[in-house]
Amino acid sequence: AASRRAKMAAAEERVVGAAPAGYTALAVKFGERQRSPHCLLVKEHQVREGAGTTHPPRRTLFVLNVPPYCSPDSLSRLFARCGCVQSVDICEKPGEKKEKLKSKFFNCKTVTGFQVAYVVFRKPAGVQAAKALSREGPLLISTESHPVKTGISKWIASYAASVVDREELKAEVDAYMQDYDKKIAEEEAKAAKEEGVPDEEGWVKVTRKGRKPGLPRTEAANLRVLEREKRKRARKELLNFYAWQHRETKREHIAQLRKKFEEDKQRIALMRAQRKFRPY
Repeated sequence: AASRRAKMAAAEERVVGAAPAGYTALAVKFGERQRSPHCLLVKEHQVREGAGTTHPPRRTLFVLNVPPYCSPDSLSRLFARCGCVQSVDICEKPGEKKEKLKSKFFNCKTVTGFQVAYVVFRKPAGVQAAKALSREGPLLISTESHPVKTGISKWIASYAASVVDREELKAEVDAYMQDYDKKIAEEEAKAAKEEGVPDEEGWVKVTRKGRKPGLPRTEAANLRVLEREKRKRARKELLNFYAWQHRETKREHIAQLRKKFEEDKQRIALMRAQRKFRPY
């Protein structure tokens, strides 16, 4: 048992020491039973002058090799021992802006690979303290009070979360449609109010309005249009149903082209004869 622990410790040291240049490897575990640690590669985030202040320099820790099952809350709890964590942003690629989810039903995107994270501290000392965590042993991220689900339990939780609650979905759709109808009504009221009123340069916007406004396309109207197009295609197909009809059509077309070619040759010859120079 002692030799096994020594081998595991030596393996951990080799993994931690194999960090790329400029990065510091932090050994972490997502469970007490996990034997092999996982390495997070961290370094101080560097930005160019004039860049955005979302991830300010000297206070932002750039983290590589973040597993897809590691949440921002888990990273925040992990680095909370280094100082007050202001925010944690997880993205698929460096420099990518994470879009804010408007709906959990229609904006769901499954993460399949490892990600990157930006941990923003309130003070610059937090970044240096986070890099110094490499001197400690493997850090435990999953605890009894805040467990991180991995493996089969993660798959089961993901499947349970994918089951849609009909009532909740219906309430969200109804709220969205109410906001949309309200927005359309406000735009129509604004357009009606500005109709016929000249702008700053004296121009009046003219809109096209008929006596009978266009009716919205319903499912029945769409079915009628599709049925009409289907009948039109059927009539065209019946004209040349048999193979011999195709051959006869092609033969007649070639004969007409040859006849037209001969007529064009005679017309060109006649035009050349008429253009002949006759001085007397």
